[in-house]
Parts: sequence; C-alpha cells; structure tokens
Amino acid sequence: MSELIKTLRDIFGYTSFRPGQEEVINHLMQKKKLLAVMPTGAGKSLCYQLPALHFENQTIVVSPLVALMDDQVTCLKELDVKAERVHSGMTESTRNQIWEEFKNKEIKILYISPESLMRDELLNALKPLNISMFVVDEAHCISKWGSDFRREYELLKELQNHFPEAIISAFTATADEETRADINNKLTNGEGKIFLYGFNRPNLSLSVEQKTKNWKIQLFEFLMNRKNQSGIVYCLSQKLTEQCAEFLRSEGFNAYPFHAGLDTQLKIDIQNKFMTEDNVVVCATIAFGMGIDKADVRYVAHISLPSSVEAFYQEIGRAGRDGLESDTLLIFGLQDLFQRKRFIDMSDADNSFKIKEHKRLDALIAYCDSASCRRQTLLSYFKEACEPCGKCDNCLNPPQMIEGTEYAQMVLSAIYRTGQYFGSVHIVDVLRGISNDKVKAKGHDKIKTFGVGQTSSADFWKIFIRQMVSANYLYINIQRYGALQITVNGEKVLKGEKEYFYRKIEFNQPIKEKRIKAETIDADTLDDEKELFSALKSKRMELARERRVPAYIIFPDATLHQMLLHKPQTIEEMGNLNGVGSQKLENYGEVFLKVIKEFD
Repeated sequence: MSELIKTLRDIFGYTSFRPGQEEVINHLMQKKKLLAVMPTGAGKSLCYQLPALHFENQTIVVSPLVALMDDQVTCLKELDVKAERVHSGMTESTRNQIWEEFKNKEIKILYISPESLMRDELLNALKPLNISMFVVDEAHCISKWGSDFRREYELLKELQNHFPEAIISAFTATADEETRADINNKLTNGEGKIFLYGFNRPNLSLSVEQKTKNWKIQLFEFLMNRKNQSGIVYCLSQKLTEQCAEFLRSEGFNAYPFHAGLDTQLKIDIQNKFMTEDNVVVCATIAFGMGIDKADVRYVAHISLPSSVEAFYQEIGRAGRDGLESDTLLIFGLQDLFQRKRFIDMSDADNSFKIKEHKRLDALIAYCDSASCRRQTLLSYFKEACEPCGKCDNCLNPPQMIEGTEYAQMVLSAIYRTGQYFGSVHIVDVLRGISNDKVKAKGHDKIKTFGVGQTSSADFWKIFIRQMVSANYLYINIQRYGALQITVNGEKVLKGEKEYFYRKIEFNQPIKEKRIKAETIDADTLDDEKELFSALKSKRMELARERRVPAYIIFPDATLHQMLLHKPQTIEEMGNLNGVGSQKLENYGEVFLKVIKEFD
C-alpha cells in the first residue's frame, strides 16, 4: 500500500483516498473482478488508473464515447502517464502507430470503444500481450435496464472467455439493483464483487418548478446570476435546444444548441468550446452527456422531463464533479409526462420492458411532486437513506398540502361526463367554461360541469391534473391519444368515499436565501478573494490555450480554491496542495506562485 500512496501523491497529487477508493483499489490489486457503483465526482477513474500503473502488463479501458476517451487521456498525459486512445476519428497511420507502441509496451493504459475492441482480428492480436485488466467504464450501457443501453456493449460479455486470466472490472455512477445484477452477470458470470458507495451528492442543490407558458422566463431567473459559469440545459427535442439557445443568447449568455442533427464538425466545435471555456452553456438533448467529464459545470437545468430517475440522476451528475457547490433545476408539466409515456408505449420494446419503463417514469413523477426533502426522495429510489438536506426547494420552502376534494371532484366529473375520451387541454377548457369550436361541437358546453372551475387559471388546472395523475387518481391512456381516465382511487373521490389532498400550487416563488454548507469546499466563502481567483483562472485559461487542453486539466477549480485558502509561498508549499502532483508542480508551480505573490 505504501507504493500505492506514493504513486497517489507523486502522480495524482493527493495524500489520501476519497471514500470507497481504497477498498476498490485493494480488491483490484488482489486481481479480483468487481463492479463499482460510485457517485459522479467520487473519483472512480482513479480506482482503475492507479492499479493499472502497478500491474506488470497493460490495461485496456472500454469507453463509450470519443470525447470521454480524449478527456481521460489528456488528463493522464498531463500527469506524464503513458496513455493513449484509439478511435475512428484518427487517421489510419496514427492508429497503426499507437498499436505498434502498445504492442511494444510503450503505452500503459489504452482507451478504446467496444466496437473496436471486440473485432476478432484485434482480440487475437491482444492475446499474446497478456493484458492485466479490462475496465468497462459507464458499465450501465451493457444492461437493457440501463438508461444509456447500447447493444454493442453486449459483445463485452465475451471478454472473460477470450482473456480468462485478465481482471474484469466495471464502473458506473448509476445502476439500480436490477441493473447491477445484469451488469455483473454479463461481465463476470456473477463472480464480481459489487461495491456500492451510495448516490448522495451533497454539493448539489435540487429544485423543481411547475412549468408555465413562460418557461423561458423561469429558466432565465435560474440562470440570471450565472453568466460567467458553465452549465447544461437539457431539452426533449432538437427544436427545443435551438429555441432555448437562441433565447439565452438574446439575454447575453454564451449559449449553443447541441443535438444529433447538427453537423459533426459543429458538434465537435461546440463540445470543445464547452470543455475549454469557463462561461459556456449548452442547450442539449441527451446526445450531450455521457462523454462530458468537465469538472467545473456549475449547474444543470431540465426544461423537459427526463425518462427516469436513473437518467435524471446521471444528467444532474454532470454538475459539480469538482466537489464545489452546484445547482440543479427541473421544470416540467403535464405535456412532458404525456410525451414520455407516449415514447414508451410507441416503442418497439417488449411489454415487460414497457411496464418497467412506466414504473421508472412514475418514480420520477413522484420525485417531482414530492412534498418532502428532494434528496431524501431521490436517494430512497436507490434504497439509500439520508437526513433532510436543508438546501433543496422543499427544505427551504416547505410546501403546503391542501384539502382539495372539491376541486378533484370537478376534474373527475368533467372527465366522466365527457366519456373519458379527452386529454387535459380539453378538460381544462370545459372546467373554465371556454366555448371553443371543439367544446361546442361535442356538446360539452351543455354538461353540468361546464365552467365550474372558471375562477382558477388554466395553468392551475393543468398542474392540479398532473398531480392527480402522479398520485394515481387519473391515468393517461396513450392508446386513446392521451385521454384522461379515472382510476379506482379517483372513483372513490368522485363518489365522496375518499378525500383528496394536493400540494399547494405556486408559480415562480423565490427560494428563501438559506444555504447549508456542503461537505465540500464552499465557493461562497471565497467572495473576499474574487480578484485573486479571477487572476488564477485567467492564468489557467492562458496556459490551457497554449497547451490546447481544457482549463480544468491544468488545475480544477477545487485546486485553485486550495491556492486561495493556503496561499503557498514556496514551491514546496505548492506541492502540498491537493491536486498538485510532481508533473503539474514542475509544469505550473512557479507560474501560479507568481500570480499569488502579486496579490500579497
């Protein structure tokens, strides 16, 4: 272990392990298989990179996206680690050169896609090299229950047959019990030890808002003080990413859309901007995500409903990977729910998969409409308990539950009297007494319920109905084009056999100014050092541009904060900071010392 600690200090710049790292590393050093589920920001890459440097032979890391490979290899090269990657974006001559270096054992860690690795030609070429370890990163991709399932990952289950002496290890940040079992069975025949280190990200704040017609204003209010920070806004469609980016640019943000329909080079350019600059916001579909490992993303917003709790957790996990305070916001409405259910029902998947996906979506809706601590609700899905976080919207502004049986009966009556054939838009029109052509053509302006809810706004009724759907008093029938139908619980309320309570509906209520310090470095405590922090970031950006690498690869924000807090005066003191290994100390130590001394 002393040799491992020395490598940890000299190469990676840390004097101790984060929770969970040491146990996983020790298991790998014993040449045993495993699956490690660790939250984003927990340092899972180090868990296999550190042992890889101590194994006699080489390590191959299977990674799903080119961007992720490039990022990891760039980081390792900055630490003077012999690492490379092979992917389709390289010239044939470059790939051949890398393979020659790998065969000659000049490369210690090689990153590769599953499609490239599992070709018979390559597998046969690798066998004489006696590979020490295969690492499957983003391992949930191998499971049909994983939110980013990729069929080509299934080929990896043959690795243990081709390389029986090699260590097979798998890592992911998101996997429920069913997904974990599926991954472990496929990659290790169930022989791998499962390390589960929890899902809590205490540095992330969680908020949910009811979507209104003015969702752009809701988003702007969330982002208005974040123009100098990097962030991601997730959208359901390509069109929405374009609209969102255009709106944010009009408000002075450095915003770009990102989706599968963009030109390949444009996507590369946007991604490079995001990775290398400090103030870029990307409005993206899920096409932007898994390959992004930017440490200083300060916020993630959703203006559309994700597909599941797992997907939501993964997406908000892009924020705050450096351990500093970061914020998340989910804005959603009934139409989002309808679209998601429609996607599931219209898919070609088998019925068992559809049922499971509906349950996963229902769990996310329950999170959105929960009146208790967001963090508790989120973690409970993964069977993890925690104390109230004190900094989510529900903790800061505890929602009021209101007896709403009469309102519920209005809704249920309108649905019943219109035959349970219509969606929420029509039902809301009936409740509010809107005599449009459709209402009149169906004769629904003549029913007893017409206009009983005219004193409340359309937005109120949409949210009220969505809460009833979430609480299983109403059901959205996709086969009937989103018609609202009454459940058994709803029938009891309609008959007066059961009361109904709903979460008080408020629009754009400001969150009280109250923050509980996270179990990490709190950037808010560094306000007095803004000028020095700005100077350090400027120097970092200058160096990053010279070296053509993302700024955080020079030093992450967390290390810059260490410089602020300790203000090292000598090269030895600089070397004692977390994140400053021997190679970075040699490359950048004197440069940053000079900046600090200028502010003394």
